[in-house]
Amino acid sequence: MVAVAVVVGLVVGFGGFAPLVFGMNKARSASPTSNLGHAGALLLGVLLSLVILAVATIVCVMFVRDMVVAFVLAEAGGLIAAAIVFGVTKQLR
Repeated sequence: MVAVAVVVGLVVGFGGFAPLVFGMNKARSASPTSNLGHAGALLLGVLLSLVILAVATIVCVMFVRDMVVAFVLAEAGGLIAAAIVFGVTKQLR
């Protein structure tokens, strides 16, 4: 059962990184006169990422309280692993 929590946590962690990539791409394409702006796009990505991670954690607490620690650690590990993979692939291009 812990393995399932770890796998789901890793998937949610990788999914929580997607809004950060979206915000970064949106910030790159923002013109100087856009309403959203560079920082606004980046902050929106961070906010969406935190919402995804928080909602998944709350759902885990509500339904499988005994697996929360494994889930949250895997979630954080997935987010960190996604950031490392993204950074390495960007450097290799």
